Amino acid sequence: MLMDTAIETTRTLLNEPLEALIARANQIRKEVVGDTLDLCSILNARSGRCREDCKFCAQSARHHTETPVYPLKDASEIVEAAGRAQAIGARRFGIVTSGNRLTDTEADVVAGAITRIRQEVGIAVCASLGALSLAQLQRLKAAGLSRYHHNIETSRRFYAEIVTTHDFQQRVDTVAAAKEAGLEVCSGGIIGMGETWQDRLDMATTLRELQVDSVPINILIPIEGTALETAERLSVEDIVRTICIFRLLLPSQTIRIAAGRETALAEDQIEAFRAGASGMLIGGYLTVKGAGLEADRALAEQIRQAWTV
Repeated sequence: MLMDTAIETTRTLLNEPLEALIARANQIRKEVVGDTLDLCSILNARSGRCREDCKFCAQSARHHTETPVYPLKDASEIVEAAGRAQAIGARRFGIVTSGNRLTDTEADVVAGAITRIRQEVGIAVCASLGALSLAQLQRLKAAGLSRYHHNIETSRRFYAEIVTTHDFQQRVDTVAAAKEAGLEVCSGGIIGMGETWQDRLDMATTLRELQVDSVPINILIPIEGTALETAERLSVEDIVRTICIFRLLLPSQTIRIAAGRETALAEDQIEAFRAGASGMLIGGYLTVKGAGLEADRALAEQIRQAWTV
């Protein structure tokens, strides 16, 4: 059943009947990844006032949104949030900050929090802190960080249409630096920003080449005040086909459904997990509230039941 699908043509992936594609993707998920649902939760540890111009982001200072603005939380607040993440069933806890990078002083605060989380809570810790240097990443690894999150967002070709204050290569270089530091890497992107199907295929291919461990797929939620506030919403069929393609091109990675899950898929959320997804973000997102803990738990149970059929 399992085959090298990197050589499959665009025509095959885009024209194959959706139910047949879902069946293939789900079978590969079952054979390669198994029936373990990987749950993670994040903390927005510094919010707003980002100098970058990412068109999708409510935290950019260039946009006019209602996103809260606050400085880096202290270590105790971060540790408390990690405890809450563990209590709701998350396997991993992610520390996320706005902005393109941290100062060395800020990185030391986060490193101290990571050490305490590993000692006092025990949950695995991830971080999404921007384009850190190799030395900073090594410092975090020594503190107990296990995985670094840094999305490439889209294809190399389309990236400049979405961000102009830094380039695609910076994203790739940061992923490479995290791997050099000995960290696992979580890297994915956003669909629904106006990209083509070829851009999605190219993004998946780049992630395959980078040999990342986890691939979050975010579905754009057009937020009022951002440059993409009027973006056309994707159909459920397009979202599900995209997830299938990522599973086929990235057979051994965790395909994680993140922002947009509740809004874009609504009552069809289970379809993402029939299509090859094997993980999801719970407990809310950076600037948008999630569906709530009980809804997430009910969905997780529904997914596990579906996988046993």
